[in-house]
Amino acid sequence: MVAYILRRILLAIPVLIGIVVVVFFLIRAIPGDPCTSLLGERATEEACERFNEAKGLNEPIYVQLGIYMRDVVTFDLGESVRFSRPVNQLLIERLPLTMELATAALFLAVIVGIPLGVLAARRHNTFIDTGTTALSNVGVSMPVFWLGLMLSYLFAVVLRDTFLQLPPTGRLSPGVIPDPYYEVWGWELTPDTFWATLNEFLGNFVFFNSIITSQWDVFWDAFKHMILPAVALSTIPLPIITRITRSSLLEVMGKDYIRTARAKGAREGSVVRAHALRNALLPVVTIVGLQLGALLGGAVLTETVFNLAGVGRALFDAITGRDFAIVQGFTVIIAGGYVLVNLLVDLSYAWLDPRIRLE
Repeated sequence: MVAYILRRILLAIPVLIGIVVVVFFLIRAIPGDPCTSLLGERATEEACERFNEAKGLNEPIYVQLGIYMRDVVTFDLGESVRFSRPVNQLLIERLPLTMELATAALFLAVIVGIPLGVLAARRHNTFIDTGTTALSNVGVSMPVFWLGLMLSYLFAVVLRDTFLQLPPTGRLSPGVIPDPYYEVWGWELTPDTFWATLNEFLGNFVFFNSIITSQWDVFWDAFKHMILPAVALSTIPLPIITRITRSSLLEVMGKDYIRTARAKGAREGSVVRAHALRNALLPVVTIVGLQLGALLGGAVLTETVFNLAGVGRALFDAITGRDFAIVQGFTVIIAGGYVLVNLLVDLSYAWLDPRIRLE
């Protein structure tokens, strides 16, 4: 198992290098440049020359690529020309929100999608099966930005002054400021160290931080703000998980060992749970893993509609503002997340299917 993990990690290295190179050239192929985006279209040629020289953008393209690749190896993702801050620091601030949103959306998709898929498979060719399939098609076709706006209008305007009212935007209400756990516990962190960076990153996970420090008012406020974005974003993976679960379970239900279990007198519910569902989950796990990676990098519209300062919103602003460092750095992190999720999915196969462990 250790050799397998190491082999997968080594194979991921050229993939990450290729992603860095492709993104490096693609962002520079977009019309426009950081100088005019930041200083305005009336920026003089002399001002742009000074700007490019200060930011290292006047070097030949291959020199810029070499410098960036060298910095990435040392986990230095550069400095944002828009914010004049290290990209690493921006990631520490923005990535936790996106991870919380993606996890919440995927959790909703799994706890709703898998039962719906099982129900549709057990009621194959009935009204329930047809209705579930129709709802899945609607979910796939529904634009996330439109659904987000409709949810905000419904729960913030139509249902205003009722117990169903929910905040339409933001991560926390004005005035609600969580205290990081390391400050609550009185830890003194040495600045600019790995330990301080790690604790600052973990402290930006509002749910984690509020639970371990018993800041329940912060937790409840963050929970209410997360409901609408998570529901809107969950409509992307939910229909896919439902349909994959249905088709996979239908295939497994026709196997010989399922007929044998039924012939022995096992109850239908027990046959589905103990024999069919576990074997049908292999393709579902693959889809769940891929969807988690997609949600981490694909929450741009959701974060924009609900005014959430996450990775997706930062990427959108960076692309429009030609902020090369943010686009490159955030893309590398998202790609690394894809690789890690795929590795975890492959490892989960051994737990779900004993035949893989024997191989």
